[in-house]
Amino acid sequence: MRKIIVSEFLTLYGVMEDPGGADKFERGGWAFQFERGPEGDKFKLDETMAAGALLLGQVTYEGFAAAWPSRTGEFADKMNNMPKYVVSTTLAAPQWTNSSLIKSNFVEQISGIKEMAGGDILVAGSGQLVNLLLQQELVDVLRLMVYPVILGTGKRLFQDGLDRMALHLEQAKPVGGGILTMIYQVERKQ
Repeated sequence: MRKIIVSEFLTLYGVMEDPGGADKFERGGWAFQFERGPEGDKFKLDETMAAGALLLGQVTYEGFAAAWPSRTGEFADKMNNMPKYVVSTTLAAPQWTNSSLIKSNFVEQISGIKEMAGGDILVAGSGQLVNLLLQQELVDVLRLMVYPVILGTGKRLFQDGLDRMALHLEQAKPVGGGILTMIYQVERKQ
């Protein structure tokens, strides 16, 4: 079975909102104030190149669909050509290459995608979707890049109301200008 791997940029306080500054959040762009270094770049490249598909919420999908089609190179080619699944009740028809829309029965359809052949499924951004996946115990791995900054406000990745969840730390490594990369396996309830 394919794994669902959630990959996120976070502040020290757990804020995930607008790390690149494209969403016009007043404190957005915080991730690009720090140098990831070669090891941080490799962390992101390796996870993308190993992925068999992207699973995205509508806001993240629209941001990626606006940015990636005009780019070239190994990373951009992977982003543009791999299958993409977008979870949305309001998006009419996704236009980015190899994109499919999931409009209803989210848990059932995502569970079906996990059963399909292919590489693991990468989720980036998509905070509301990530919390749905966590609530439904569909997430297998959390890959986090924690940046040494506190914004004081912003949408946090882990929303109030999530059930208790045990995680097993597989790797923790500092990279670049004080960023910590962490890989956690989600331990299933017995």
